[in-house]
Amino acid sequence: MHLWNPPFCGDLDMEICADGSWFYQGTPIGRPAMVRLFSTILKREGDSFFLVTPVEKVGIRVVDAPFVAIDADILPDAVTFTTNVGDSVTAGPDNPITLRGTPDAPRPYVHVRAGLEALIDRKTFYRLAAAATDEGGRAGIRSGGVFFPLEP
Repeated sequence: MHLWNPPFCGDLDMEICADGSWFYQGTPIGRPAMVRLFSTILKREGDSFFLVTPVEKVGIRVVDAPFVAIDADILPDAVTFTTNVGDSVTAGPDNPITLRGTPDAPRPYVHVRAGLEALIDRKTFYRLAAAATDEGGRAGIRSGGVFFPLEP
């Protein structure tokens, strides 16, 4: 899907809010299956987001990250996240955990696919922090052979 490049057909009045909820024309999309379907055709180009089919591409708004990591399976060298749309991704070299924000208000993300990220929700981040180890004077977790600091 990320290789499809059909002609741009304009913007759609669709928005993904910071909490991961999807809206169409100001109304929440209440069917999880519909949100999941849309999430599979989501594409990022620079700072812009599009829903892409083989024949058209429409722009949508994304407030923060398009997905939210709502859970994690934390093992000694593998952290596998589950997103609000049902994706499963193991942190590692191809799916790094990054921190933005400030030391007082960190905003952790995990790369899901093709430039699309999931904001790691608070409860999951606290679980990561509880499992953190110290390497080189920094607290973090190890997954996929990579150490990811959990502090800015």
